[in-house]
Amino acid sequence: MDGMTSEIEPNAALIVIDVQTGFDEPYWGRRANPAAEENIGRLISAWTATGRPIVRVRHASPTPGSPLAAEALGHAYKPVVADLEPALEVVKSVHSSFCGTPDLHAWLTGSGIRQVVICGIQTNRCCETTARMAGDLGYEMLYALDATYTFDEGDFSAEQIMTVTAVNLHGHFGRVTDTSELLSLIRGVALA
Repeated sequence: MDGMTSEIEPNAALIVIDVQTGFDEPYWGRRANPAAEENIGRLISAWTATGRPIVRVRHASPTPGSPLAAEALGHAYKPVVADLEPALEVVKSVHSSFCGTPDLHAWLTGSGIRQVVICGIQTNRCCETTARMAGDLGYEMLYALDATYTFDEGDFSAEQIMTVTAVNLHGHFGRVTDTSELLSLIRGVALA
């Protein structure tokens, strides 16, 4: 298990990043991983069923005209997270969830949480940046790659970008894994 735990801690936080309708707009281009929302939902169900904390993060872009600006329709959550009652709600205007309000690091520390699982949108932007900071801050970081997605950019396909994110993170900032493996590490939860 790459020196990491063989189970998910009872208080491990699932950090669900920027699962907002603005990412459905053509503005972004072609996306990878059409199963991301389903996998995010599977993780949320497991966390909810076992009473583990969920942090929901929303991006409020300061860029005028952005699909994710606070006044834009795209600022709304996608259905998979819309009805969620998170333990903590973070709003940010930069890439890292650790630079939002309220202070995620202070909340995790105050709650005695040392293990975090990252999922959401975009794989190589806000999710990767949050994962890097989690690792640097000393958290045991698990990155649910198949519960994220990103978009084609320049000469690189979204799938290539996701692979590069996995290489960047795994073993350096934490462990890159997938939804099924994470669910198997939660004792008492059947694989969904």
